[in-house]
Amino acid sequence: MNNGTAHPYMANSVPAIKREMLDAIGVETIEELFEQIPREHRLQRPIDLPPALTESELRRHMVTTLARNRTAEQNLNFLGAGCWQHHVPAACDEVVRRNEWLTSVFGEPSSDHGRNQAWFEFCSQLGELLDMDLVGLPVRSWGVAAGHAIRMASRITSRNEVVVVRAIDPERLAVIQSLCEPVDMASHIAIRMVDYDPATGLMDLDHLRATLTSKTAAVYFETPSYFGVIEQHGAQIAELAHAVGAEVIVGVDAISLGVLSAPVHYGADIVVGTTQPLGVHMNGGGGAAGFIASRDEERYAHQYPTLFISISETTKEGEYGFGLSLFEQSSYGLRDKGNDWTGHSVYMWAIANSVYMAMMGPQGFEEVGELILQRAHHAARLLGRIPGVRVVFPEGFFKEFVVNFDGTGVPVAQINKRLLALGIFGGKDLSRDFPALGASALYCVTEIHTLADIERLANAIQKAIQP
Repeated sequence: MNNGTAHPYMANSVPAIKREMLDAIGVETIEELFEQIPREHRLQRPIDLPPALTESELRRHMVTTLARNRTAEQNLNFLGAGCWQHHVPAACDEVVRRNEWLTSVFGEPSSDHGRNQAWFEFCSQLGELLDMDLVGLPVRSWGVAAGHAIRMASRITSRNEVVVVRAIDPERLAVIQSLCEPVDMASHIAIRMVDYDPATGLMDLDHLRATLTSKTAAVYFETPSYFGVIEQHGAQIAELAHAVGAEVIVGVDAISLGVLSAPVHYGADIVVGTTQPLGVHMNGGGGAAGFIASRDEERYAHQYPTLFISISETTKEGEYGFGLSLFEQSSYGLRDKGNDWTGHSVYMWAIANSVYMAMMGPQGFEEVGELILQRAHHAARLLGRIPGVRVVFPEGFFKEFVVNFDGTGVPVAQINKRLLALGIFGGKDLSRDFPALGASALYCVTEIHTLADIERLANAIQKAIQP
């Protein structure tokens, strides 16, 4: 831009157009637009960027760089821990790539009819899966959904503490901490961590009782937990939370609900989770979609940060229309005055989720859930028979389970390096984030893993633990 030429990929960077835009808003230079940012927070030196590349040169550079990646298509993958490899039906990809979705512009009524119906189907089907009546459009991730739900509970109860179980994805906890705001902020929500039972992986109920106070806005726990453990004390946790006037927020993996009870049946007030397992490919750096759901009550509805889609009869008998509800309370409507900000939208994933749920139906969810349970437990049994290898929480888990290698004397990082040489992505190394578990890794088995895949993993681990 300094040499008076346009950026090759930015049409509006032509100097004449840039000048016209600056004149329209009444400033002389682009630098004036950043005067509100304190000078000490702005870069005081030129950025040493590499020389601009032509389109063909840039493409070659990117292809060469990305070719260094090792993908789950090229390697057998047992890594989950927040983003999981599930089967994505070809129909999901086909539908979301259609021009009707790709070119549907937000705020243009002429292009919104089919999109709104698809969004309504997303909310309706997920509501059936969760057995809850109010479901908002998706937010960026599970962590974002959990953070917003905690903020909702804080406003509902006028309290500023939340109890969170320690068996949680560290990345998800970091997002929750961000949304609970720093301690010097007026809307700060203090996070009180509750231990898990080292023998079972379940929440420590005695520690929960000792942590709950009259300041507790909500208790947040997950089932399956980050360790894959199915929380069997859900009803007791809810009873303890409700006894002190706190809300109960439960995080759930939606694909488990064909075989596990919906959280509302053991006392959940707000349910959050991810829809990534429902027809969305694994991707690095992009939103994986999180949802928020509750009972259809005003005290919950008026605290949602998300958009709602409603269906209504029209003046023509048998005809229905779709539209946004409570738009005015969202950050889209209130802008900087909003209670929350939903961040980047992941609404295209709602389309993929709708297709997936419609194709699966109740029977499909039951079948895939049973298949995941059977294969994950079969894998755990095989690995548990290997000398020096131990499954930490062998009972009551779904899809993921913790494997301890203390008895082998080989660090998890070394085992994973050896597995990679054999074309296998090993489990998530938990040694740093959960040192109390020792040399442990979180392994993931889904419906895409065959019995041959599981046997290959067991054989490879036996080789990888050799001195």
